[in-house]
Amino acid sequence: MLYMAESVGKLEEEALKRKNRLRELREKRTQDEQSTDLTSEDSTRIPKPIFRNYKPEDEEITTVESLGGDVEKEVSMQLEMMKTPIVIEEIDIANLAPRKPDWDLKRDVSKKLEKLERRTQKAIAELIRERLKAGQEQDIMQAVNIATSTTSATRERTNASDD
Repeated sequence: MLYMAESVGKLEEEALKRKNRLRELREKRTQDEQSTDLTSEDSTRIPKPIFRNYKPEDEEITTVESLGGDVEKEVSMQLEMMKTPIVIEEIDIANLAPRKPDWDLKRDVSKKLEKLERRTQKAIAELIRERLKAGQEQDIMQAVNIATSTTSATRERTNASDD
């Protein structure tokens, strides 16, 4: 029985300690609530930053007021710059206009076409010389006309394909 009386006494003692701790916590909570009511009036103030992992080199950075003022000035300067009209001096139309889909093919083929044009002119000149030697003077006029017409036709075809 004695043992039971001791255990009951211990339990009562622990219960009293628990009650005391709970009472202290309640008192602390009410004090915190009262202090927050008083500081809620000062809630418009910006809290001072706490730099735990970073120590700023510039001491002006440590205050929030200095940060806020700089940001506001920067934003106002940006807005002022946006109000001024932007003037573009020159516009290169060649850069704006899209290229035709076959521009690279024309570029690669143009050299070959120039060579063919020269060879064609040489071949026509040889044909004219041969006919002159054969004594066909009347055909000379026809050959010249044919040569000029074929040359102009090929030029027209190349110009039309460039467009």
